[in-house]
Amino acid sequence: MIADQHSPATHDVMRQRIEELGPWFHNLRLNGIETAPNHFLGDYPGIKFQHFRDAIPSDLTGKSVLDIGCNAGFYSLEMKRRGAERVLGIDTDEHYLRQARFAAEVTGADVEFRRMPVWNVGGLGERFDLVIFMGVLYHLRHPLLALDLIHEHVAKDLLLFQSMQRGSSDIVEVAEDYDFNASCPFNEPGYPKMHFIEHRYSHDETNWWIPNRACVEALLRSSGFVVDSRPEDEVYLCRWKPIEVPPDGPHCVYPKRGSAEC
Repeated sequence: MIADQHSPATHDVMRQRIEELGPWFHNLRLNGIETAPNHFLGDYPGIKFQHFRDAIPSDLTGKSVLDIGCNAGFYSLEMKRRGAERVLGIDTDEHYLRQARFAAEVTGADVEFRRMPVWNVGGLGERFDLVIFMGVLYHLRHPLLALDLIHEHVAKDLLLFQSMQRGSSDIVEVAEDYDFNASCPFNEPGYPKMHFIEHRYSHDETNWWIPNRACVEALLRSSGFVVDSRPEDEVYLCRWKPIEVPPDGPHCVYPKRGSAEC
């Protein structure tokens, strides 16, 4: 932790360093200074976290946490405050990782941050009591593969999941099978749908897929996660369960060869 944090000189140094590390997507409070006070979503992600913070165990003593797509480390730092023994945050953006490491240094949190894509989690060689996978799915070209990799290689118990959703929030009851010539509910608003973004959505070229609610829940089930609760419209707390190998072979759950770093 940075010494003499309350002195005026240190306060000025802190503010300057925060500005140098900007822009910030996570609004953190570091020694009383907000990193993104003018965030277009407000006090984000704190304002969102208020809606589901009680769904996560308040005491994580002795537990391990993997935060995939950790950004500046808001959730990683929060899980450490709840007593988690080991917290690992991964992201592909070195800009965000520099912010996260700085925030951990300032707060004195023993949190590890690595540059790593979700595709490489098999190389970690360990499972975690809680995996956080929030705000990442819709940025991936291969979202179901990501969930399969998480289930097969790093999840052990809880998954905290969030995805942007568009379309209907209804859920149509889907049959186990349909005859080729039978009428199917594909055009129903509540049928699982994933909207493909060929170019950009919200001016962001990394937005590839946006599911509706039925699709999110179907993806989670298909990957071996049981929804325990839905504490917020787009947020799910799930539990890991074993899955049988389907007749056409196992899911694509290969680990990355060699180093886990990207």
